[in-house]
Amino acid sequence: MAERVVQVADIRLWSEELGDPAAPPVLLVMGANASAMGWPDEFVALLARGGYRVIWYDHRDTGRSTAVPAVEADYDMGDLARDAVAVLDAHGVDRAHVVGLSMGGLIGQLLAIDHADRLRSLTLALTGALDMGTTDQARPTDGDRLERTIALAEPRDDEESELDRRVALWRELHGDVLPFDPAEYRRLEERVIAHAGTFTPPTGHVRLASVPLPHGADELREATTPTLVVQGTEDPFYPPGFGRHLAGLLPNAQLLEIPGLGHALPAAVHQTVADAILRHISRHP
Repeated sequence: MAERVVQVADIRLWSEELGDPAAPPVLLVMGANASAMGWPDEFVALLARGGYRVIWYDHRDTGRSTAVPAVEADYDMGDLARDAVAVLDAHGVDRAHVVGLSMGGLIGQLLAIDHADRLRSLTLALTGALDMGTTDQARPTDGDRLERTIALAEPRDDEESELDRRVALWRELHGDVLPFDPAEYRRLEERVIAHAGTFTPPTGHVRLASVPLPHGADELREATTPTLVVQGTEDPFYPPGFGRHLAGLLPNAQLLEIPGLGHALPAAVHQTVADAILRHISRHP
């Protein structure tokens, strides 16, 4: 693996790549308050073994990238999209297959609108459209799960308790259909903590929820990048209506709904999701 630090004005972004440097590039864009370590090693390896050069990076305010004090933070989602472009530039990549998960899916949509010339294809996983519309507005909310999730929001004072909290939070995001392996998520979070050098979780992206997005449905209807939308049927953040709405807005999109999948990327679906992405990107060299 090759590490590289990307400079964007006064922000330093940590990045890494795996695979043949001459292979077609795939850029992985993680979700809110999540570093590159949110991508499971095994999943990244599947993409690399599929014949691709996989690049992933820490968003600003996560992992080993620059952390901005909350009172000084003035960036928006458009800036995070430009960060992704800067990572491509630093790795000498003109055009990449982009895979965005959760907030990374919103960033991917902005790339398809403002930087379409840098994309070969786009995969949007466990996310919603920029307009946050859904074809399933009437879906009932799981109030008990929401209460349990809110109760797990407060960080803990020591590493072991913090790991327990994070695993419990993943239990809620994972859903009740696929088997839940707490050891799997504990290993993931141990890696996240070791990478960052602290068990204090990043929270800098919370403010973005109240910052207006620069584009919406009208611009998405004009975005022609070939897109795969991956939706979990048990996702508590983005239920199926969100994925269907997003795929319906994009003129060149396909929708894959994975039964039982929540707002997580557990080992049980690594092969399924990786195979779908590899099939998708192989059609758009």
